[in-house]
Amino acid sequence: MSCAADKYDVVIVGAGPAGLTAAIYCARSRLRTCVLERNMAGGQMALTELIENYPGFPDGIRGLDLAELMKRQATHFGAELCEITAVDSITPDSDTTSAAKSGAELGSGFTVTTDQGAVHGRVLLLAPGVEAKRSGIPGEAEFIGRGVSWCATCDGALYRGKQVAVVGGGDSAVEEGLFLAKFADAVYVIHRRDELRAHKTAQERAFANPKMHFIWDSVPLRIDGERFVTGIDYQNVKTKEITTLPVNGVFLYIGQYPNTAFLKGLVDLDESGFIKSNELLCTSHPGIFAAGDARATPIRQIAWAVGEGALAGIQMGKYLDKLACPLSGASITS
Repeated sequence: MSCAADKYDVVIVGAGPAGLTAAIYCARSRLRTCVLERNMAGGQMALTELIENYPGFPDGIRGLDLAELMKRQATHFGAELCEITAVDSITPDSDTTSAAKSGAELGSGFTVTTDQGAVHGRVLLLAPGVEAKRSGIPGEAEFIGRGVSWCATCDGALYRGKQVAVVGGGDSAVEEGLFLAKFADAVYVIHRRDELRAHKTAQERAFANPKMHFIWDSVPLRIDGERFVTGIDYQNVKTKEITTLPVNGVFLYIGQYPNTAFLKGLVDLDESGFIKSNELLCTSHPGIFAAGDARATPIRQIAWAVGEGALAGIQMGKYLDKLACPLSGASITS
């Protein structure tokens, strides 16, 4: 690992906007802070071409640029970012739950084991973020990296002068479709409803772009191809008519799932796998807090995640000062 030590006051799992904001607050409080970073700092934010609704940037800002600014700010105050591929396990170093319930000394912390080694933290923030959902249709798995993608920012330049399909109608589908229109000759948005769910500003830009085309009331059935993608079959949900659309790439934006499989048995999760917590971001396990898109929350936006990161950073400091016990106050909810 690139971290300078293996023992910290705070270990943060995830380097998205929530994790990086918490790192800024913790590091400024002179808490030795380690952020476990998978792939790249910024999480989903870093994969967004243009962010228009984050305060302070009236002309918008590239997601990658905003992520880099947050990362620089966290490291400026002394937080350490450790590059990993995966977290294998998290082990409490003592019975923190029994200690907290009895009012005795709180547990000594947690060992987080990763593919790059292990780190120890007295307190832990879970901010592992989310991943794009798979559709499960035939051809999706077969053509990953050969025409099937979930990241226009990563792969858009490969489709210069070509035709692509975008499946979905939310913010991600429309924003990423607009990014693809910078390269592709035509972008076909396949949506199961007769209107988009994306915010109005993005819709207006999409409808005004001559390269954007909309296929309403339709769902994908299969992705066609030989070595690479050659088309997508979709069905109109009202007429049941099946159509084959010739395209060179298919980008899927049909929802997200939380990166929380490694947390089962450690903290309470809801039926969809999101982390349960109270309004102070305390989970069911003393000393473990949660923030960001992987937490059970009604909103998943960068501004919201930054607010949660700030609250988590403050609460973890109070916990370490023994001023706040996560088993007191509000109950854990979904």
